Amino acid sequence: MEDCIFCKIINGEIPSHKFYEDDLMIVIADIAPKANKHYLAIPKKHYKSFTDMTGDDAVNLGKCIKKVGEIAPSLGLENGFRFVINQGEDGMQTVPHLHMHLLGGQKLNEPNYNK
Repeated sequence: MEDCIFCKIINGEIPSHKFYEDDLMIVIADIAPKANKHYLAIPKKHYKSFTDMTGDDAVNLGKCIKKVGEIAPSLGLENGFRFVINQGEDGMQTVPHLHMHLLGGQKLNEPNYNK
């Protein structure tokens, strides 16, 4: 998508420090961190949400998730991390390109899902 900020980062149009990159995804720091370590794992193929994925996209997302587990220690997440995907307006998705938040580097509080 030509106006997608994540696509622009992936394509090198917007500079960003990539902590990890392969054929399927990049990992960058979140610009508004919610933990000592807060990264975004972003699939290189643009799709907005789970409902926009093809079967092949789902397989590739699974590969990305597996890779996140493998690289977590190199990101300073060796003691664990929270893995979050926000989807849609009610899920607080702010960038319409599916991405995964990795939060850690500290003992995280229990999320409060009450109103």
